[in-house]
Amino acid sequence: MKLGLAETLERIAATIEQRRGGDARKSYVAGLLGNDEDAVLKKIGEEATETVLAAKSGDRLHLVREIADLWFHCLILLARHGLGPGDVLAELHRREGISGIDEKAARKKR
Repeated sequence: MKLGLAETLERIAATIEQRRGGDARKSYVAGLLGNDEDAVLKKIGEEATETVLAAKSGDRLHLVREIADLWFHCLILLARHGLGPGDVLAELHRREGISGIDEKAARKKR
């Protein structure tokens, strides 16, 4: 079932932008964007670890929820750098149909 993933990610990214500069006491996103970058990087590390643990547990719903947390924090990091989900989707589109081995080798040549 296709749920309009790109559109959903863009809406979430727009909400993140709306909360930039907001009151950190009322907005988790404003708090992360108002701190130094290490705050969001730490959260991504935590969420990545929780994703790995969820995958090892075999609990599919837990895994989906942890990946959702990881993606959300990655969207916040992208916003810090003036990027959005469209930038990542464009890169995935560029790589589509290219062997992972070939794509990695091409990166080393650049």
